[in-house]
Amino acid sequence: MNTTLIEDLECRGLIAQATDINAIKALLCTPQVVYCGFDPTAGSLHIGHLVPLILLKRFQDAGHRIIVLLGGATGLIGDPSFKAIERSLNSTTTVSNWVNELATQILDLMLPKLREPLTLVNNADWLNEVNVITFFRDVGKHFSINNMLNRESVRQRLQRPDQGISFTEFSYSLLQSYDFAELNRRFGCCLQVGGNDQWGNILGGIDFTRRRNGSDVFGLTLPIITKSDGTKFGKSETGTVWLDAGKTSPYAFYQFWLNTPDADVYRFLHYYTFISCDEIARLQAHDKSSQSKPQAQHVLAEELTRFVHGEAGLASAQRISKALFHGEVNELQLNEIMQLQLDGLPTKQIAGLNLVDAVVQSGLAISKRAARELIAEGAISVNGKRASTAQCQLGLPLYEKYWLLQRGRKQFVLLAA
Repeated sequence: MNTTLIEDLECRGLIAQATDINAIKALLCTPQVVYCGFDPTAGSLHIGHLVPLILLKRFQDAGHRIIVLLGGATGLIGDPSFKAIERSLNSTTTVSNWVNELATQILDLMLPKLREPLTLVNNADWLNEVNVITFFRDVGKHFSINNMLNRESVRQRLQRPDQGISFTEFSYSLLQSYDFAELNRRFGCCLQVGGNDQWGNILGGIDFTRRRNGSDVFGLTLPIITKSDGTKFGKSETGTVWLDAGKTSPYAFYQFWLNTPDADVYRFLHYYTFISCDEIARLQAHDKSSQSKPQAQHVLAEELTRFVHGEAGLASAQRISKALFHGEVNELQLNEIMQLQLDGLPTKQIAGLNLVDAVVQSGLAISKRAARELIAEGAISVNGKRASTAQCQLGLPLYEKYWLLQRGRKQFVLLAA
């Protein structure tokens, strides 16, 4: 149980730092309690949160109990770790609503995939009960200002005299440390996992838990996920890639992973999927030797879309992709046309059914002459069928209202009557 899990994490490149890897291996010989925290900064998680959630499932699959902590209290403060500027403070109502939304999302996402239910907690349940004087006396006295100032995440802010760091944000580490000690006291939690930007906070929690509870606890961090060129990962052309289908549709989610660069795709397969390291190596070898298109992007897109949106979401995403890029537009369901609108596909209201006028109104051509030339060249398709020079009308609409107009391979406009 112990070495198999840690060795798999090491093989996948999922361990950035650990307080004592050998001690953690020995600890995991028997079932343990592991936790990861998520502060509410929006009403949905995004793909950056998927890796720690999947990591928790890896721990449960290895026989351990998992806890998800939502920061109903710490979310009111905001973690300053490696942030260039001070966070804006959100209202209590806003944070509380976000906590409820994230709780529902996490449970809906994770429970069908777990052998046993996870434990979901909100740190507002205990931090809201702490008296400020008691907190400073019983918690603050265990923290050295010197050590806190030496943390890289704090030092970076202090080196920006135009920004600095407020006492509010400076105190965040104490609150997260208190969480670890409280989870250790309540549930016997002995291991905290999180992103590598949480290393300083995790070390603070380990030290405080030892001082307060007399317990030896440990920490393990995941690498911060970046693209191969070093740029931040997790955004598409239209913005953040959310796990909420109402913010990022299953189709847009699927396409995001399908467009993963070759330089990143095998690393992401290690991070985001349960495919074994050996299988990923075989897939990489196959793609390298094959004359056809690589399979890795399709595997990654299918695995993750299925994990987040289920079989129905995956089937819908693939159907839309096939409709757009293989001309099978008549296979689209009405809700999938709505997905395309959600994803920002240009939508134009048109007057009349004349094809040439529609091409101009859609913006795919700048003039009627240019529209006729495009049609003559076979560059215009209506609802997946190439328009002919003899065609005067758009033809029958989809669901009595829509026409999907296409120029070339990648330019689409949805026309609505």
